[in-house]
Amino acid sequence: MANLEESFPRGGTRKSHKSEKSSQPAVEQDNLFDISTEEEPTKRKKSQKGPVKVKKLKTEKKEVSKSVREKFEILSVESLCEGVRILGCVKEVNELELVISLPNGLQGFVQVTEICDAYTQKLNEQVAQEEPLEDLPRLPDLFSPGMLVRCVVSSLDITERGKKSVKLSVNPKHVNKVLSAEALRPGMLLTGTVSSLEDHGYLVDIGVSGTRAFLSLQKAQEYIRQKNKGANLKTGQYLTCLVEEVKSNGAVVGLSIEHSGISSAFATEEQSWNLNNLLPGLLVKAQVQKVTEFGLQLNFLTFFTGLVDFMHLEPKKIGAYSSKETVKACILCIHPRTQVVRLSLRPVFLQPGRPLTRISYQQLGAVLDKVPVQGFFKKAGATFRLNDGALAYARLSHLSDSKKAFNPEAFKPGSTHRCRIIDYSQMDELALLSLRKSIITAQFLSYHDIKTGTVVKGTVLAIKPFGILVKVGEQMRGLVPSMHLADIMMKNPEKKYHLGDEVKCRVLLCDPEAKRLIMTLKKTLVSSKLPAIMCYEDAKPGLQTHGVIIRVKSYGCIVKFYNNVQGLVPKHELSDQHIPDPEKVFYTGQVVKVAVLNSEPSKERLLLSFKLLSDSEPKNDSVENSQKKGRAVNIGQLVDVKVLEKTKDGLEVAILPHNIPAFLPIPHLSDHVANGPLLHHWLQAGDTLHRVLCLSQGEKHILLCRKPALVSTVEGGQDPKSLSEIQPGMLLIGFVKSIKDYGVFVQFPSGLNGLAPKSIMSDKFVTTPSDHFVVGQTVVAKVTNVDEEKQRMLLSLRISDCSLGDSASTSFILLCQCLEELQGVRSLMSNQDSVLIQTLAEMTPGMVLNVVVQEVLQDGSVVFSGGPVPDLILKASRYHRAGQELESGQKRRVVVLHVDMLKLEVHVSLHQDLVNRKARKLRKSSRHQGIVQHLEESFAVASLMETGQLVAFSLTSHLNDTFHFDSEKLHVGQGVCLTLKTTEPGVTGLILAVEGPASKRTSTPARRDSETVNDKEEEEEDTDLIVKTKKKHGLAIGDKVTGTIKSVKATHVVVTLEDGIIGCIHASSILDDVPVGTSPTTTLKVGEKVTARVIGGRDLKTSKFLPISHPRFVLTILELSIRPSELKNDGYSALNTHSVSPMEKTQQYQAGQIVTCFFKKYNTIKKWLEVDVAPDVRGRIPVLLSSLSCKVLKHPDKRFQVGQALRATVVSSDVPKAFLCLSLIGPYKLEQGEIVMGRVLSVVPNKGLTISLPFGKIGKVSLFHVSDSYSEALLEDFFPQKIVRCYVLSTEHHVLTLSLRSSRTNRETKSKIEDPEINSIQDVEEGQLLRGYVKCVLSHGVLVDLGPSVVGLAHYSHVSRCSPPEKELYDSYLPKGKLITAKVLRVNPERSQIELSLLPSDTGKPDVFSASPEPRLLNQEERKEGAKERGLKGEEKKEKEPEKERKTQKGQEEVELCSQEKKESQRPRQGKRERHEPACEQEGVNKRPKKSGTPEEDDSGVEVYYREGDDETEQPGVLPRGKQTKPAEVPRLQLSSGFVWDVGLDSLTPALPLRGESSDSEEDEKPQQAKKKKGKKERELEKQKAEKELSRIEEALMDPGRQPESADDFDRLLLSSPNSSILWLQYMAFHLQATEIEKARAVAERALKTISFREEQEKLNVWVALLNLENMYGSQESLTKVFERAVQYNEPLKVFLHLADIYTKSDKFKEAGELYSRMLKRFRQEKAVWIKYGAFVLRRSEAGTSHRVLQRALECLPTKEHVDVISKFAQLEFQLGDAERAKAIFENTLSTYPKRTDVWSVYIDMTIKHGSQKEVRDIFERVIHLSLAPKRMKFFFKRYLDYEKQHGTEKDVQAVKAKALEYVEAKSSVLED
Repeated sequence: MANLEESFPRGGTRKSHKSEKSSQPAVEQDNLFDISTEEEPTKRKKSQKGPVKVKKLKTEKKEVSKSVREKFEILSVESLCEGVRILGCVKEVNELELVISLPNGLQGFVQVTEICDAYTQKLNEQVAQEEPLEDLPRLPDLFSPGMLVRCVVSSLDITERGKKSVKLSVNPKHVNKVLSAEALRPGMLLTGTVSSLEDHGYLVDIGVSGTRAFLSLQKAQEYIRQKNKGANLKTGQYLTCLVEEVKSNGAVVGLSIEHSGISSAFATEEQSWNLNNLLPGLLVKAQVQKVTEFGLQLNFLTFFTGLVDFMHLEPKKIGAYSSKETVKACILCIHPRTQVVRLSLRPVFLQPGRPLTRISYQQLGAVLDKVPVQGFFKKAGATFRLNDGALAYARLSHLSDSKKAFNPEAFKPGSTHRCRIIDYSQMDELALLSLRKSIITAQFLSYHDIKTGTVVKGTVLAIKPFGILVKVGEQMRGLVPSMHLADIMMKNPEKKYHLGDEVKCRVLLCDPEAKRLIMTLKKTLVSSKLPAIMCYEDAKPGLQTHGVIIRVKSYGCIVKFYNNVQGLVPKHELSDQHIPDPEKVFYTGQVVKVAVLNSEPSKERLLLSFKLLSDSEPKNDSVENSQKKGRAVNIGQLVDVKVLEKTKDGLEVAILPHNIPAFLPIPHLSDHVANGPLLHHWLQAGDTLHRVLCLSQGEKHILLCRKPALVSTVEGGQDPKSLSEIQPGMLLIGFVKSIKDYGVFVQFPSGLNGLAPKSIMSDKFVTTPSDHFVVGQTVVAKVTNVDEEKQRMLLSLRISDCSLGDSASTSFILLCQCLEELQGVRSLMSNQDSVLIQTLAEMTPGMVLNVVVQEVLQDGSVVFSGGPVPDLILKASRYHRAGQELESGQKRRVVVLHVDMLKLEVHVSLHQDLVNRKARKLRKSSRHQGIVQHLEESFAVASLMETGQLVAFSLTSHLNDTFHFDSEKLHVGQGVCLTLKTTEPGVTGLILAVEGPASKRTSTPARRDSETVNDKEEEEEDTDLIVKTKKKHGLAIGDKVTGTIKSVKATHVVVTLEDGIIGCIHASSILDDVPVGTSPTTTLKVGEKVTARVIGGRDLKTSKFLPISHPRFVLTILELSIRPSELKNDGYSALNTHSVSPMEKTQQYQAGQIVTCFFKKYNTIKKWLEVDVAPDVRGRIPVLLSSLSCKVLKHPDKRFQVGQALRATVVSSDVPKAFLCLSLIGPYKLEQGEIVMGRVLSVVPNKGLTISLPFGKIGKVSLFHVSDSYSEALLEDFFPQKIVRCYVLSTEHHVLTLSLRSSRTNRETKSKIEDPEINSIQDVEEGQLLRGYVKCVLSHGVLVDLGPSVVGLAHYSHVSRCSPPEKELYDSYLPKGKLITAKVLRVNPERSQIELSLLPSDTGKPDVFSASPEPRLLNQEERKEGAKERGLKGEEKKEKEPEKERKTQKGQEEVELCSQEKKESQRPRQGKRERHEPACEQEGVNKRPKKSGTPEEDDSGVEVYYREGDDETEQPGVLPRGKQTKPAEVPRLQLSSGFVWDVGLDSLTPALPLRGESSDSEEDEKPQQAKKKKGKKERELEKQKAEKELSRIEEALMDPGRQPESADDFDRLLLSSPNSSILWLQYMAFHLQATEIEKARAVAERALKTISFREEQEKLNVWVALLNLENMYGSQESLTKVFERAVQYNEPLKVFLHLADIYTKSDKFKEAGELYSRMLKRFRQEKAVWIKYGAFVLRRSEAGTSHRVLQRALECLPTKEHVDVISKFAQLEFQLGDAERAKAIFENTLSTYPKRTDVWSVYIDMTIKHGSQKEVRDIFERVIHLSLAPKRMKFFFKRYLDYEKQHGTEKDVQAVKAKALEYVEAKSSVLED
């Protein structure tokens, strides 16, 4: 019955008073162990008798009501106990703990060690190695506020203040402890933490013992992408997982964290949950059993009852619940003792895996009055109803200031109280209140409330050496550092401050996240009324404030303000008087008043000054000081200055010689606006500038000017000092001081100012003054009016008023001045250390360079590299590309046009006439035509048309000439007329010139992006049409005119009309019907008279057709038509009237319309043909739409002639650019079945091609659609930009599917289809032979791609009869992409499976492994046996025969062994890798393969893979190994590098084969010989031969140097030398060469028993050999057993060291590392172990670890060993690590122990071996000057002499002898004294 009760705790009928307590099952059992507060009512009622109930009905009702109230009592700390499983929400994440919000306003803490075991282990590792681990994430990286976590109460601690603290754990081991492996079911929702990342997924710790949980990468992808920002999951990361599959009775579990599965996961009865293993956070479907005012009672999972308190009802449904209603609920808490289950109906908990969104409360800290009580819970607290109707909760401890003052009666529902919102409970979505007066009146509630700079009151908590701890609020404390205890430094703070003292502090820094509060008690700062600097933005220049000096340096003081803002007071700003040593005047901690000079918030830089200007006497002082300084420098004086510092506005300088500070603004560095920033950039601190003018003197500093124009004015005395000296009409030179909307203010050197009004500012119309002038610009001004009374004057800046002479000479002076300044910048650059900058400084225009094309940019410009310096950037604009077709990597010659010294770029040109310029003598003042090649702000670079030489000319002819309209501006490529001023290029590389009149400029129309640069035809056209453009005509559109043809071009004809008016006939306006392929202009001849009709007029400048109403129509070039239809009818068509714009014109053409157009040119850059449809309609034909022939598309310029008529189809109109897009191949449609041309965009190996199609479309070509015949090198013929003919297979996706198969693209050719298309499984038939490409090799077979989406599988049994030894080798035999032939065995369309065979019998092709390196032929039995063996010894990759086979083959083997050895003994040593003769191979075709024939036995089983690889390269054409019958080929002792005996066997020779036993090997041939009858002569010969052989054997046996060749030989030798380990080892090797491993083991055991116990070394040699043998051929278990025995019988340290060497040499680094760790614990006092480990670590290139090993060694070893160990480690560093570190170790050691000659000697040896001769001599020089004993000195002198004899010259040897003599003499003189 008890069991029944436990299984069905809610079943059966009960009395009414008991049903109320139904949430506690098996109460009787629980009461045996614990008395719960929640069970008291039940117990009381049980003791009551029946009659009492009848008598006292009222009492019973009260009891029941009380019972209900107590049952629904909300959680309190007292009701918790260890083991309570509870759902929580992460509230705060700190570095070492999580703060967790629990239900009912509770709070708990999770320590960093309670996350999971894997995380704790990593923490321990980090602590052990004392360095942070890279792969150990911080807690804030693993958890975030709002995360829901399942917790278990680990302990309830009492804090210092007597309060209970709830310690929680989220470790799955504790939370899921209640689950067992057998209890796991699919669909369960568990929590776990990531343990580690494996190859295919993550191991997740779910805390269930005996269960391994795995999360595949595929299942984790969605979570990683959406919630983890694409990062891999980290160790310790907390996950909510869904159990997807359970294997092996819970031993292996597959998990999923996909949101869709988790969010819909419910706990069900099928999952077998019970009250002992229920977990918080599970979702259940429940039924309301009972509704009370305190909450609900629910029934869930059929048998269980739970409680929902009022806090966890759904807010919208409070009061609306009814009995039997079905609801969704989340389990919140399970009490392990009472087994009470608490649930929540709040919607936020009904979405597993989602965090809580609301984690804070807006009104936190607000004080509220008259808040009514909603309900009171005597063990937990009270609830209140806030003004907004929201519920709030106050814990019991917060209802009063103390327990004594607490009165429960005051908290009846409806009573009101004053309270403060102190926190927010995320789990209950409730505000938490406090009624404590101390909290309500507190100034601050949390660190977030405290603002920097606030004055706060606090209480002294503790006085520490580092400062005073001050309590600021209930939970807050701050630190006053010792520097901030008073205005002066305090030595004994405890004398002034005492515990409990109230203090007034000011907050210096508050970091709420770190809960860090730093304050000051300095009285000056606390009571300061000056504005405080909280951030760098607050520091405005001129602001005065208080700060604290934190550092005093020789260059000045660093002053700190609030929030760690700090600034520098430079030395010159410390005081008005010079302070040579600031450290003697100022001290750290001093409170100072400072003024802000400059602030750079972006760089966090602040410049301060102690020189202050107050309102009273200090101001006078500073004025006096400035007057004193003024005496040293006068306004208008020329001085030399030294640059101190660069600022963003100019240069801080010192006036020499008295170092008076002054400021030189950027605009005042030059007369040329562009040169100012350039000079500012390259001038550095310390540079000196000469002849600088003092402009003005302010209160703060002196303003300087370096403008040459102003300097020369002052020097010449042309600068009036006062207004009375100025007369109207005077020309003055000054600079623009400020610009206003009404004019420009100009200042002159003397300080006088004048205004240039807007009306007389320029000869041009001025809209905005700032467009014409800039502040600081040098200008020439003419005085127009002087008003002495008002002390002002008016100025004119018009060039016509202010000309200083001939404009050409002014222009030349400005050019010379500009280039001279640029030359000065070059000299500044040449002083820089950078090679790049020095190269740029030496580079001048005109230099020709050989460069390499790096990149062609989208705008057509080119970037080059490969100049004189690697980082040099050279650029050619689209114009200077000269229309050349360029690709990356091409070499080109370019000419330098200009060097941009700010951007460090070089502008170059590819124009051949510039690169190959002609050297011709030029005359001064001669005029030349030039072409503008490059434009700068103040000058231009042009080239002379005749020679290509580069010329510079100024763009301005006056200082005021800075504004040009767009029509006046020059363009690159424009023609100019130049007058030369110099004839030879000077240091600038340019010939200097001045430009002629602007009217002589030849305009080149702004080039459209469709035009190529070198279009000679257009240039000619321009020259024809430009003639007589000034002539006006009076013709109108529609007039008939007569004229003479002047010139005939390919696309138009130029006609001269009467009065010299020029007209133009376009090719489309000549004939009505133009035959395709002809050129209409060829029908006309020069001089021919024509009658034409005017159809339009084209403006020469804009190339637009103007309407007749336009004022400039009379100046246009007339567009004519001689088409017969135009001349006959009056209904002619005019070009571009008012209503028709060019764009509207193109829109009149419909897609598909056929038009006649005329070829103009091929644009090589944009890859299109440019055509004219009409004079005012232009078109473009993308080259891919010009033909379907690849030959034509390769060279379209050769296929089409200029002017040729073409018939084209309109594809679309390019509206923004008014072009028609045309096609020559008919309507262009990208539809299925269409044939289109495309360009290869990229080639994807083993996949196919990406094709670029016209109009930005992209297509993909599968490997199977590249050709009708497959090959492995199918894609080699394709390269980017190759033009291909494509067939459109599909247009379903935005990326088209294409085919290049000629059977589709050229159907008429009917080419043979060798490989048919396989587009789906329906295209495959059983028995069909297909070719395909290897996709990959799986564990059970080979996947073969047969089509773009069709894959077949060939099982290993159907791949080859010759199987490679290991699966991995398939990758080399069948690499991805290999073309193979396969036969279809079976097709299963339902499962989309195709089974293939690659066997020769099926395909008729050679075996896929026929050309491979000799795989063995295995029968089925052997395969099984081999698989077992591989499973046992897979790590070493050895394949051995089973014992049974070895025994059956033993006789045969022994017979063949000797014969093979005989043959092999005659080969050289390297012959061991050769193969046997084919005759022998054929012999064994039908036999079981001999054991000796396996590749492993050939190599003693060592490194099979590498050996096989070698053989493959040596002899690729040999037959499979399976056909061999011969045994091992060579003697076995020195065979393998892997098998190391380690006992000095290098000198041993291989065992020679026994020659005398060759006859035995001929047994196989006897049957053949028996067929022939031997004659008498033959028998006689045979007898003689046998006798000779016998005598040879006897001689061999008598030979003392003979090597043993059989087991008997070894036994005979061992009788005479039983203690010889070398003989025993040779005997073992003899067995190993025949892979008789067991026999070799037996020999070793015999040796250990036989060798005398006194021969310890001999025995050790055998133990080492046995260890080697087990390492290579045995298992880890057998090796461990041998090792343990060896340690017992030998000196343990030696055995450990030998095994470590064995591990290292066989690349078992992990095992070696573990063994060394054991050794370091067991033999920590042995220096040999440390040295060996150091060498091991360094060999693995772990330098950092070796440093730590050395430190640990020095800690463990006695002091006397330290020098030796350090020396050894230094030697190891020399040999294996970093030579520099080794030197540092030696130097460090020798500085401590300078007389350790052994260390000096080793250091010398190492340096000789690894260092330079200079380093060796330096060490010898140091050694021979040490004061050592004469005997030691003699040793070093002798070594020095020997070294010089070997490496030095005779002179060096004599020098050493002289030093030795000098030493001896010095010693003898000392002795005499």
